[in-house]
Amino acid sequence: MTKEIIKTSNAPAAIGAYSQAVKVTNKGETVYVSGQIPLDPESMEVVSEDFEMQTRQVFTNLFAVIKAAGGSFESIIKLNVYLIDLSKFSILNDVMQELFKQPFPARAAVQVSALPKQVQIEIDAVLHID
Repeated sequence: MTKEIIKTSNAPAAIGAYSQAVKVTNKGETVYVSGQIPLDPESMEVVSEDFEMQTRQVFTNLFAVIKAAGGSFESIIKLNVYLIDLSKFSILNDVMQELFKQPFPARAAVQVSALPKQVQIEIDAVLHID
C-alpha cells in the first residue's frame, strides 16, 4: 500500500493529530472497524469516568480489532470520533500525539448528545491493509 498525504494551503491546515486527507493506492484490503467504546473486554464494564482513561481504552480496543484484521495503527486511513463534550478535544489530540506517528490519518470529530452506556467517546476506523 502507498499512502499519500494530501495537504493544501487552499483549505484550513490540520489543527491536531490528523491529516487533511489520505490517498491510498495499490492492491490491498479495506477494513471498516465498528465504533469502539471504553469497555474492558473481560468485564464489559466502562473502564473509568475519566475522559483520558476512556480515550486510551477506546484506542486499546481499536488496536485489538485492527490487529485481529491483520493491520496496525499505520494501517488506519480515517478515524471518526464521537464526543459528548467537544471541550475534551485537546485531551484526545494529546493521546493521539502519543499513539500515532506522522503522517496522521484523516479524522472527523463530532459532538453528540449521548453514546452507549453513557460513555464520553466512541471511535470507528477505516483501514487499508496490504
